[in-house]
Amino acid sequence: MTQMGRNDPWGYGELKMEVLVPIAFFAFLGAVIVGPIWLRERTRQSAHRLVQDALEKGQPLDPAIVKQLTDGRERAKPDRARNTLGSGVVLLALAGGFAGASFLMGGFDPSGHAERGMLVPAIILGALGVAFLVLAIVDYSTKKKEE
Repeated sequence: MTQMGRNDPWGYGELKMEVLVPIAFFAFLGAVIVGPIWLRERTRQSAHRLVQDALEKGQPLDPAIVKQLTDGRERAKPDRARNTLGSGVVLLALAGGFAGASFLMGGFDPSGHAERGMLVPAIILGALGVAFLVLAIVDYSTKKKEE
């Protein structure tokens, strides 16, 4: 019979990392996805509660304020050309990083498998980066023609 350790009074054994890591990952993922949605909904409920309290007290409501509370904030139109240019630059930087890592790893793996394995994502990311740069150029040219 095994002895129970001081840190394990119930005798379950050590909490294995194979269990803790996936639990932590999915908890983090859930918090990142659900957190902003919950906060946005809470803000909406507070705005509706404010309008409801004002109506119950018989206070007049300005239509502009009611529209602003119900519609939410207006979002500015994003600059598509700038976003695609940024994405292209980031993807090309990642491609360069993967290509550099593949050449640096060549000395650690004499068989050469690691180098070829690292070049595959570099080529894919590089192709996507070039595509985004071309799209940014097209977006800038159409933006200039519209102005």
